[in-house]
Amino acid sequence: MKDIAHKGRIVEITPEYTTVEIVSGSACSECHASGLCGISEYTKKAVQVPTSGWDNYKVGDEVDVLLKASMGHKAVWVAYVIPLFVLLAGLLGLNALGCAELVSGLGGIALTALYYFFVWLFRNKLKNEYIFTIK
Repeated sequence: MKDIAHKGRIVEITPEYTTVEIVSGSACSECHASGLCGISEYTKKAVQVPTSGWDNYKVGDEVDVLLKASMGHKAVWVAYVIPLFVLLAGLLGLNALGCAELVSGLGGIALTALYYFFVWLFRNKLKNEYIFTIK
């Protein structure tokens, strides 16, 4: 199975987790004129990777952070696809019940917010499923 890899830099090492900072940029950030343009964006994300006792990494090392592709696809479903279906089901369901368009729209948004609330409640369970590794 293929892995999803991102380049990162180790910023902290503890006995439990190694924190790796991943800098992701927009497509414009790779342009040679990005410093002059001002449109390019960089986003820093911190990923916690379980620390293993036999790794010889140091703070500041450049590493590749890997995640199984199947976990990446699952994350897309949890974050984007399922909420879209919840929104559409709420919108079309309330519309079919004869609610006004405003009520249907707000109801669909409320159901989507409720979905994300449940995702937030189960964040620790989801966190345990998405395990990153360092290459």
